[in-house]
Amino acid sequence: MTDENVLIVQADTAETSLGWATLGERRWRCTVGAGGIREDKVEGDSATPVGEFPLRRIYYRNDLVVLPKVALPARPISEHDGWCDDPRSPSYNRLVHIPNEWGAEKMWREDGLYDLVVVVGYNDDPPEGEWGSAIFLHIARDDYAGTQGCVAFARNDLLELLPLLTRETRLRVLSHSAAEEAPPPSEEDARAKQFEDFDEKDW
Repeated sequence: MTDENVLIVQADTAETSLGWATLGERRWRCTVGAGGIREDKVEGDSATPVGEFPLRRIYYRNDLVVLPKVALPARPISEHDGWCDDPRSPSYNRLVHIPNEWGAEKMWREDGLYDLVVVVGYNDDPPEGEWGSAIFLHIARDDYAGTQGCVAFARNDLLELLPLLTRETRLRVLSHSAAEEAPPPSEEDARAKQFEDFDEKDW
């Protein structure tokens, strides 16, 4: 698989949830988990997991969104849809009917964040332990605040991205930030900086 069919997500720095998502020659602003990007993600840590994952399906509010033509399986969200986040449940990290006896996150939300949802295939084949659940691509808050572990986009950007996703597309979340991979300053840059810092009183 080439990077042309990999959605690559990278935070700007280790201290911020803001980042960029790149697919081929296109990229979109996004935000990741408020708990950072982690290789040792667990349930409830608000972190986005490091790694490469398939994209499973789309859920959407058909009373609020006109879904563009997409290649991934898609179905509308109902008022009784939830996503189980209770590791004790046999339905952990699965779509469930709510209410039920286990803990679950409501998919039908009033804040618009789940008007469009792409399910990421993280810890689902099969779900194990407490390694985390409900990792989605979804709509970001207006201020791009950090998520509970998902990758979030502006509504129009996610609508633009959805038709580009196929059953073969994978999400790759990088462990290192863009700032961490920036090249160190060259000797020429260092000399230029030294000249900028020069003061005549040094004579």
